[in-house]
Amino acid sequence: MVNRASARQQIMKPGNKKIKKVMGEFKKRKLRSGNSKKRVTNRKQAIAIALSEARKLQKKKRSS
Repeated sequence: MVNRASARQQIMKPGNKKIKKVMGEFKKRKLRSGNSKKRVTNRKQAIAIALSEARKLQKKKRSS
């Protein structure tokens, strides 16, 4: 039987990688937002984008 905590960590791993990738893009000034494709300059906005994309990945992981 799978431990709940370890199952949760397996689901979160891809999300953590995504957050790291997005924040790296922000640091290199390559992160762009939504349909407007404007460059993100605000750190809080970059965090919001990273968490949003990680959430999407986690939903995909859970459904499959």
